[in-house]
Amino acid sequence: MTSFDPSGERGAGLPGQDLWGQKPNAAQAPNWERELLERLAFASLNEQKAARRWRIFWRLVWLSLVLAALWLAGREGATPTASSAHTAVVEIKGEIAPDASASAEAINAAMRSALEDPGSRALVLLINSPGGSPVQAGMINDEIVRLKELHQKPVYAVVEETCASAAYYIASAADEIYVDKASIVGSIGVLMDGFGFTGTMEKLGVERRLLTAGENKGLLDPFSPMSEAQRAHAQRMLDNIHQQFIDVVKRGRGTRLHETQDTFSGLFWTGEQAIQLGLADKLGSLDMVARDIVQAEDIIDYTRRENMAERLAKRFGAAFAEGALRAGLSPNWNIK
Repeated sequence: MTSFDPSGERGAGLPGQDLWGQKPNAAQAPNWERELLERLAFASLNEQKAARRWRIFWRLVWLSLVLAALWLAGREGATPTASSAHTAVVEIKGEIAPDASASAEAINAAMRSALEDPGSRALVLLINSPGGSPVQAGMINDEIVRLKELHQKPVYAVVEETCASAAYYIASAADEIYVDKASIVGSIGVLMDGFGFTGTMEKLGVERRLLTAGENKGLLDPFSPMSEAQRAHAQRMLDNIHQQFIDVVKRGRGTRLHETQDTFSGLFWTGEQAIQLGLADKLGSLDMVARDIVQAEDIIDYTRRENMAERLAKRFGAAFAEGALRAGLSPNWNIK
């Protein structure tokens, strides 16, 4: 039996009936719930498939980048070879230091490759460097002398902007040095620099607590005073290295050197002045030397350049080292 309200609409049915007084279809309720669940399941699967496709896509992108880097590494790391007559070039640019592009390891390897090539008629060191480590410079200088005698090929130095300090140490081993009239040449000297903060610390009321085993172990500590004996020792060491530099220049330049009281004082000069002082030979460029002096206009660069794989490896190594430092894995004290 169905009841009606005053508004003429059907009221609530009896138990087991819907609002219209009808019994619901037994298969209808489960069907819409199943359809909803199926739609949700398919949506989730589609989302997972899309995420998986994007992961595969980015992995392929990274794989392509790695393969491209390895290909570039092979091209950049390849040593040039030539059978026809040519002028070999090795660049010495930037700071001369163990971990720099102008390290003794890199420069010496490049020079050996250049002079061992049967097609090379001469080696030109293209220099643009303010200097750096006397140890690295000495190793390169010695190798130039050895390679000249071994291969009986001339070695020339061509200065672009700057050839100072350790860079001139290297250039002095060349058979001839060519410069631009405005190049900076010289600075034959040695220095050891640092800072001293002892007075400042006293004014601030800061006490330096440095423990050493060996009375001179803290010689270069900027927060400790330097005694006269320590200063004299450091000066003797500098004088010794300076004399090594002087001997190398005198041996390399020979009678061409017009020595004055300023020659080995650490001063530097323009290329034009350097020729007058016998520190350089003539004005000239790389092209001029290849064309007129070596008489082999084809120029092949043997410089060892850091390839993409090496840069990535160094960057990874630096990141790992930084992480190790932050994690406290590095030692707190060292013997140097």
